[in-house]
Amino acid sequence: MIKLALTDLDDTLIPFGQPRASEASRAAIHAVLDAGVHFGPVTGRLPADMSWMFDNDEACYATGAFANGQVVRVDGEVVREVAIPASALTHAQQVLDEFGGGAVCLYDPWQLGKIAYITAEAARLRKNPPPTWGDITQVLPAVTDFDTDYAAENGEPAYVKANIQTTCADDERPALMELLRREVPELAFVSPSAKAAVIDIVPLGWDKGCGVRVLARALGLAADELVAFGDSENDLAMIDAVQNSVAVANASEAVASRARWHIGACDDAAVDAALLDIASAAAERRLPRFMTEWGRGPRTKGLSLCPPSARPPQNV
Repeated sequence: MIKLALTDLDDTLIPFGQPRASEASRAAIHAVLDAGVHFGPVTGRLPADMSWMFDNDEACYATGAFANGQVVRVDGEVVREVAIPASALTHAQQVLDEFGGGAVCLYDPWQLGKIAYITAEAARLRKNPPPTWGDITQVLPAVTDFDTDYAAENGEPAYVKANIQTTCADDERPALMELLRREVPELAFVSPSAKAAVIDIVPLGWDKGCGVRVLARALGLAADELVAFGDSENDLAMIDAVQNSVAVANASEAVASRARWHIGACDDAAVDAALLDIASAAAERRLPRFMTEWGRGPRTKGLSLCPPSARPPQNV
């Protein structure tokens, strides 16, 4: 029986372009919670974003893994935070300042609106601004100019949430990501959405899958007691981490090929329907129907683990 339902947000639970979860989605989440099943978002978004994304319905995000698994909460309590040292982010900034294509953005995970572009090439950024220009107005020349409450083990500042707001054409974004992976091997770079002009920065050896494992351990769950829904590259680690992985119909080819189960598209509220199915199944002490009838499909890769050698740069 499923005891924890996890889902990516953008293009999985929430259609691209919609600002928040629908009333129907929140009702489906509450049906799951009322059935005694934990629910949680697993998203690249900040914990601070959850209030407006769920219309201040705190029950919908009391549990979850945020900032690509770098902040993990269970029943409203933070159980894990993983931060990135300033020196690694500075290296990424220097590569972007040299080659162009975008700018590092830093965020306070707990404070809405505390965001800044980090670049020593402010004039170039203003001449060719990213799509977020106007929403983010602060430009700082150095990573350490952005205030943070986090520190690495060596005492240098560290940051929980960072990404790259790209200024290149959409078809050039994969090449920019490969450049960053090659030039900044101490960090990992993943795409949160095929539609967003963003590249997420995550600590090497830490990802959504690691955040999901933290949740499962904290709740004392077996491998077959959780389910996770996803669509994009940054969901692959989560898809590989759970036995009952689910791809929406609009998922990338990689996610679709590696997910065990398949449902309809995000635009058709397929996750809402699956959550209601989970709630009914819990009440009847059975498996959800989409795990037995709707969505059989091949799984081409086994479950992955977070090896002891792949620890994040800093645990706060």
